[in-house]
Amino acid sequence: MSYTLAIGQSAPDFNLPATDGKSYSLENFKEYKGLVIFFTCNHCPYVIGSNEDTRKLAEECKAQNIAFLGINSNSANTYEEDSYKHMVTLMQKENFPWTYLHDEGQKIAEKYGALKTPHFFFFDSERKLIYTGRAIDSPRDHTKSQTHELKDAILEFLDNKPISTPLTNPIGCNIKWEGKPPHWMPPEACDLT
Repeated sequence: MSYTLAIGQSAPDFNLPATDGKSYSLENFKEYKGLVIFFTCNHCPYVIGSNEDTRKLAEECKAQNIAFLGINSNSANTYEEDSYKHMVTLMQKENFPWTYLHDEGQKIAEKYGALKTPHFFFFDSERKLIYTGRAIDSPRDHTKSQTHELKDAILEFLDNKPISTPLTNPIGCNIKWEGKPPHWMPPEACDLT
């Protein structure tokens, strides 16, 4: 098995606290036609540079019954800005149109094989993975993006077409693993394409 969840595999379940004080699992999103789960954080310049693009896409997808779900798996001991407290503050300030979960134990990042922040996983109505990788080709400055692979995949899904590019490499900072140097990545991790 590859490090990152493979196309066609089912979404691993979770039970994680969100910034609204509730806990969520896949069951909470069962009514949605599609589900975008993305690994994100508070401090990463690639996340900060693309949050508004992600916001726009998430808002567009609401009408299509597709939900967005952000998961922060970064160790707050590596970057204190990625703590749950700072997650709550960020959501109060930015009011992003997604549920923002905290994966303090990093088990969900391991189950999904998350490589970067941001790293997107798009699941169909049966919660089978149909796209994974980046959302855009310039996340550090979304205004310079030439390609929008996640949006393309969502539009193809909504048109009942096969996903023409199901895999791209995420662009961003690596997950900050507990007890490891800031730039450490699991040895099994590799490019998706």
